[in-house]
Amino acid sequence: MADKYDVIIVGAGPAGATAALYAHRAGLRVCLVDKARFPRDKICGDALSGKVVSILHELGLLDQVARLPGAAIREVVFGSPDHMDARVDLRGYDHRDRATGKILPMEGFVIRRAVLDHFLFVQARKVVDACYEGFAVKDLMREREQVVGVRGVVDGVEREIGAQVVLGCDGFNSMVARKAGLYAHESAHWVVAIRRYYENVAGVSDQIELHFVDEVLPGYFWIFPLENGSANVGIGMRHDVLKKRNVDLKAALNAVINRPPYAHRFKDARPLEDPVGWNLPVGSTRRKSYGHGLLLLGDAAGLIDPFTGEGIGNALYSARFAVETVKEALATDDFSAAFLKQYEDRLWDAIGDELGTSTRMQKLGQWRPLLNFTIHKAAHNDKVRDLICGMMANAVPKKQLTNPLFYLKLLFS
Repeated sequence: MADKYDVIIVGAGPAGATAALYAHRAGLRVCLVDKARFPRDKICGDALSGKVVSILHELGLLDQVARLPGAAIREVVFGSPDHMDARVDLRGYDHRDRATGKILPMEGFVIRRAVLDHFLFVQARKVVDACYEGFAVKDLMREREQVVGVRGVVDGVEREIGAQVVLGCDGFNSMVARKAGLYAHESAHWVVAIRRYYENVAGVSDQIELHFVDEVLPGYFWIFPLENGSANVGIGMRHDVLKKRNVDLKAALNAVINRPPYAHRFKDARPLEDPVGWNLPVGSTRRKSYGHGLLLLGDAAGLIDPFTGEGIGNALYSARFAVETVKEALATDDFSAAFLKQYEDRLWDAIGDELGTSTRMQKLGQWRPLLNFTIHKAAHNDKVRDLICGMMANAVPKKQLTNPLFYLKLLFS
């Protein structure tokens, strides 16, 4: 092998680029590869949560990201199946971040992945020791059980790159996970969604909207604002339910935007693309994300929130914990699966309770009367809205939402 690094990062999306930035801070020798060439699109809801804001702040990138084309978010709208909207104002609350320990103003953004990912990639490319776009990983290199690098093709030429640790940041269809024997597609733990960009959708401003519509319960229909009055519009639901009910997501999206109460908002709207779909491996199950000489991050590790479908925040968390663990592995010269398991344990200590609560909330989302009751209460009761915002800010445990006593309190509030 002509090249050997402390770490090879496969995939230069948010998880990979963030891992590269943290690795540079840690003084590691890094090679970053991606099968695509940037800029490139990535199908997504494009929303950036408080977790993302906290990590970007720690990396010193928040001010630059805030100036990218997109929309700042100050309000979240939850729509019930019977079309009552509850509006939660994020201003005046703080986000308490469990990874960084930071307390920051509650804010979020919606930025197209083509824009965000290119920005993060450029920042990462500046600091890594080597970077290869158009590098398609074909296999992992091994010495006995230990992964010691990757084998791939770039510009039609086969190439081998060695490293002490390989980080698989290559998305839901991860080649690293497949070659490590860690890939599994379980319908109950996957969500399928479609996105379509529009312009001239009425009523789009500084809020993200999640509407729990009958067509895809326990999923939802969303409208997220973007720059220049455009919007990210989509719909999604759990894969096993979709198959059981034989739902066509394109037909479901078309049905929703052409019926009350949404039809008037799309009367003058113009689609900017055909609907595009993708798979989301959600964190309703804990997948093994480590092996001898390798770690899986982001979507490759199945860390997407089962209830909201948001994945970038947990992807950035995984980058932070992965680099922390790799630095310790280098210090002790131990790259065994037993040592690297610390990464997964630390990550799930930070996000496991939240993912467990979101899994239960996803299941509760099948109960139309319960969704109607809760959202109606939030629409008319300041205390309930404050409680929901407190949960979003990590100031109040989200597990309250899955406690039957919570709904009993709501009944008398």
